[in-house]
Amino acid sequence: MEFFCYHRDRVGSLPLRQELGEAHWAYMDQYEAELIARGPTFGSDGETPTGSVHIVDLPDSAAARTFAFDEPNYQAGVYRDVLLRRWRNLLGRTMWDFPGGSSGGTRFLVLGFGSGPAVDLDMPYDRDELIAYGPLLSDDGDVWVGTAALVRAPDTEAARGVLTRGRYADVEVHAWAFGGRR
Repeated sequence: MEFFCYHRDRVGSLPLRQELGEAHWAYMDQYEAELIARGPTFGSDGETPTGSVHIVDLPDSAAARTFAFDEPNYQAGVYRDVLLRRWRNLLGRTMWDFPGGSSGGTRFLVLGFGSGPAVDLDMPYDRDELIAYGPLLSDDGDVWVGTAALVRAPDTEAARGVLTRGRYADVEVHAWAFGGRR
């Protein structure tokens, strides 16, 4: 089962995040084979971390909760909240298979929170700029609750354009970068 996990940083937690950097990476190393995508989000300055995205393939919801809530930064209070949802990998690949590579261009996390009938269940016509893409689902995987995408785009507005306008209760766009050990 695939899961989308977004840990959002608590205001003022950057020193603690930095202190726990190696512990976070060591924890994620345990899941290297299960990771579909990973990486930090950033504030408007493009440098200050604001969260951490992990898309992971795990056996069940219990394993996903363990993954999300045993994470060292979460345990220490770096994060203010966690979005954990079932997800479906419509691209069928990992971020490391992205034809555009891990550098060059601006990358974004786009989150559309659903309201009403499901939308964007099919691939957008231009998949060349998609790093990861798929629906956010209820815990049982039966109900669409939104869409999550990692995309390379020239700016925030272009990134937001990967989702159908007017069909979401709320849309967030965050600067994002490939994560993991270099």
